[in-house]
Amino acid sequence: MRDFLLKRVLQAVGVVICISAITFFILNVVPGDPVRVMMGDMADQQTIEQVRHNMGLDKPVAEQYVNWFANMVRGDFGTSYTQNKSVASLMGKAFSVTAVLAGLAYVFALVFGLTIGVVSAVFHGKWVDRLLMAISIFGISAPAFWVAILIQIVFALNLKWFPLSGIKTAAAFVLPTIALGTRYAASIARVTRTSMLDVLGQDFMRTAEAKGLATPTIILVHGLRNALIPIITIAGTQLGEIFTGSILIESVFAIPGMGKLLLDAINARDLPLIEGGVMYIAIICVVVYLAVDILYAVVDPRIRLGGEVAE
Repeated sequence: MRDFLLKRVLQAVGVVICISAITFFILNVVPGDPVRVMMGDMADQQTIEQVRHNMGLDKPVAEQYVNWFANMVRGDFGTSYTQNKSVASLMGKAFSVTAVLAGLAYVFALVFGLTIGVVSAVFHGKWVDRLLMAISIFGISAPAFWVAILIQIVFALNLKWFPLSGIKTAAAFVLPTIALGTRYAASIARVTRTSMLDVLGQDFMRTAEAKGLATPTIILVHGLRNALIPIITIAGTQLGEIFTGSILIESVFAIPGMGKLLLDAINARDLPLIEGGVMYIAIICVVVYLAVDILYAVVDPRIRLGGEVAE
């Protein structure tokens, strides 16, 4: 188990380093002068060259990358060209908003996804199953931004139950949470249903029923527990997707999170902010996938890790 953890951690670090290198070099060969964008059209060439020198942008790209990566490891992502503030502080403020939205959407997806999936499996083939799966198909197929606009029109503009945009009140998170979490809830529901159907037909489930155990105990303790591996896979990967896939939702609801921050940085060609945003996405995804791998071993010790059975 220790060797498995060490191997996965080293792989995660390698992935982060590769992504950082690719991101930095690609952004620095894209046409356009960020200094000229930052200084405006009125700045003369001498001033632009002086600013470029002060910012270290006249050094070789490889040297720039080494310096940037070394600073990033220490938590220093540089200074935003357009806002003249620390990238780390800007991302920290935006991430706190995104974390709340993503956390609420993830809880929403888990609660509704697991509930719908289990109920559909228990009532397999009946109208309840068909109705819930039809809703799940709709949830997976509908684009998140379309769902966001639709519920804005219905619940914010027409019914006026929730704010249209912004995050001034706690109620303002309700519609973005539903818009962001619907697709993931539908995916979890379908995977849960399929996995539960496989487990419900096993001999040990019939044995538990023959022993006279309560139905909720049979379904939740014996059934859902043994159906967790596929659910952990989809739920774990979706955690990373929710954290990194909220850009459109934040734009639709005018939420000042990481998505909006990254979009503004791209439009302004603010390289330090773009690089910091991309690394945020990369690190979130790598950490989530690493956690999913570890959960595999915790939930099912029979899984072979590196050629050896986990103990």
